[in-house]
Amino acid sequence: MPELQGQCMCGAVTVTATPAQDALGACHCDQCRRWTSSVLISFQAEEGYAALGPVKTFTSSDWAERAFCADCGSALWYRITVPGEKHGQTQMAAGLFQDTGHPLTHELYIDKKPQGYAFAGERQQMTKAEVEAMFAPSEEGDSQ
Repeated sequence: MPELQGQCMCGAVTVTATPAQDALGACHCDQCRRWTSSVLISFQAEEGYAALGPVKTFTSSDWAERAFCADCGSALWYRITVPGEKHGQTQMAAGLFQDTGHPLTHELYIDKKPQGYAFAGERQQMTKAEVEAMFAPSEEGDSQ
């Protein structure tokens, strides 16, 4: 996949990232809707992405943090912080980039989506319970 160049709304933060897959995802969880006033559309970034500028992070749950521009507040990324297989996985906000060219392939927290909008087409849809089961401790005590 080609490397993408993007920036926040005010231009203070510049981001370079390579998508890990030819896919965009949409998250309808309560926190993403509060963070964006809508839905977070993102792509999984390969390791080695870079962000320059006034980046702030916020621990938003027991398993993740969110990053934003300290100047304009633009959403930058959502990163998994819990130990385990998904540790460090980063979902880069697609709106930072002119056009990723990737299709929307999945929606998370579909049971939390407001009734006022819907995306056209078919894609994988996961409920709150299905998403959160990915982060539940296994019988050995590690995150899945």
